[in-house]
Amino acid sequence: MAKSKKRYVCQSCGAVSPRWQGQCADCSEWNTLVEDAPATVFSQKHDLSRGGRGIEFVPLNRPTELPVRKSTGLAEFDRALGGGLVPGSAVLMGGDPGIGKSTLLLQTAATIARGGNDVVYVSGEEAAGQVRLRASRLGVADAPIRLASETSVRDILTTLGQGEPPALLVIDSIQTMHSDTIEGAPGTVSQVRGCALELIRFAKEHGTALFLVGHVTKDGSIAGPRVLEHMVDVVMSFEGERSHQYRILRALKNRFGAVDEIGVFSMVSEGLEEVSNPSMLFLSGRDQPLAGSSVFPALEGTRPVLVEIQALIVRLQSGATPRRAVVGWDSGRMAMLLAVLESRCGLNFSSAEVYLNIAGGYRLSDPAADLAVAAALVSALADKPLPDKAAWFGEVSLAGEIRPVSHSDLRMKEAAKLGFKKGFGPSDAKTGSAALDYRGLGQLANLVDQVMGSE
Repeated sequence: MAKSKKRYVCQSCGAVSPRWQGQCADCSEWNTLVEDAPATVFSQKHDLSRGGRGIEFVPLNRPTELPVRKSTGLAEFDRALGGGLVPGSAVLMGGDPGIGKSTLLLQTAATIARGGNDVVYVSGEEAAGQVRLRASRLGVADAPIRLASETSVRDILTTLGQGEPPALLVIDSIQTMHSDTIEGAPGTVSQVRGCALELIRFAKEHGTALFLVGHVTKDGSIAGPRVLEHMVDVVMSFEGERSHQYRILRALKNRFGAVDEIGVFSMVSEGLEEVSNPSMLFLSGRDQPLAGSSVFPALEGTRPVLVEIQALIVRLQSGATPRRAVVGWDSGRMAMLLAVLESRCGLNFSSAEVYLNIAGGYRLSDPAADLAVAAALVSALADKPLPDKAAWFGEVSLAGEIRPVSHSDLRMKEAAKLGFKKGFGPSDAKTGSAALDYRGLGQLANLVDQVMGSE
C-alpha cells in the first residue's frame, strides 16, 4: 500500500524539505520553496531483486571506435568543446541575459545546416518571426534550419520521432519547457529535471547533438536543480560584461575534453566574431609603461592569455577611513597580499586607498597572479613604472615567499611571442623561451628592491 507524502523543493538550489518554510535551510534564499510532485512512500518493504529485466554486460577492453566530431564552424567554439561537437552529446550553456547565448547557437546552427545536416531550432522564449529577424541581422537567414516556437516536450519529441532524427537540436531554453506528465509550472525543479531527462534520452538514442540553453541566478550559477549539470555531458558558461565587446565561452564540465578551456569572441553588429589572439585584445592601449600597471600571463585551460593589472594608490588625510576596491579579482586575496607587503616588506598601505582593476573586464582566479598584483601595487605606491615589456607571475605565501606555479613555460612562451623581453617569477621556474630574459625572485622583498631601484 503506497501513500503520498508532500515535499517542497527549493527553486534556487534544489534542496528538498518535508514542510514549507520561508527560508531555505541549505542556500538561505527566501520564498523559494515550492510544493513538488508528491513522493511515493511504501508502507512495507519491497524486494527489488526480482521482477526486473536482465541487462547485458560488455567487457571493458572491447575495441571501440572514437566518435567523429562535427565542427561548429567556429574554431574558438570547437576549442572550448574539446575539438568539436560529439554526436549524441548533451551540452548545457548558461550565461547572463543578453550576453549572446542565442546569437552564438543560431550562428552555429546555421553553419552546421549549410553543411548538409538537418538542424532543428526550438525557441520557447521567442516567436519564430523574432528568431528570423535575428537571423537576418546575423546574415544567416538563408540557412536551411527547421524553426519552431514551442514549449511542450511531448509535442517536440512526437514531431521529431515521425522522421529522420536531426543532427543538431537546440532548445532555447530548458526553463521554458514543460511536460504534461509532471505537476508544476515550467521552470520548477521537477519540470526542468523531467524535461531535460526526456530530451537527453532522445539525443542519446538517436545520435542527435543537443544544446540546452539555461538561465542563471543572480550569483551566476545555472538556475534549476543541480542534478541538471550532472545529467548533461558538457556544461559551458558564456561570460563577459555587456559594456565590453569581448565574450568568453568557458567549459566547466566536459566528458569529451579538457575542462577550463576557453573560446574568446568579440560582439559586433553582425554577431559574434572569433578572437584568435585574445592577449592582443586585453593588452590593447598599452603605448608606454605607466606606474601601477603590470602584465600577467594567465592560463585558461591550455591557453595562455596575457592580461593587464592596474593599481591606484591614493593617500588620505589623517583620520579618514581608507577604501579597498577590487574589480576582476578576489578582494580577500588582495587584503592578504597587502598584509604581506606591510608585514614582510615594510610598506605602508594603512593610510591610503587602494584600487585594483583587471583591464578589459577580465576576471582572474589564478593564484599565480599574486606577484603581478603585488608588482602593480608597489609600482603605484612608489609612483614608478615597472620595467617595459615585462611579465610577472608567481604565488605569494604568507611568509613572503614566491612559490612556483604550473605551466610556467607556456606562460613565458606566450609573453615572448607577443614581444615581451623580460620575465619575473619564482626562482626555479622554466622559462621555455631563450628569447626572453627571465629573472627569478625568491622573496617578495626582492620585488620591492627591483621596483624601488635598489638592485
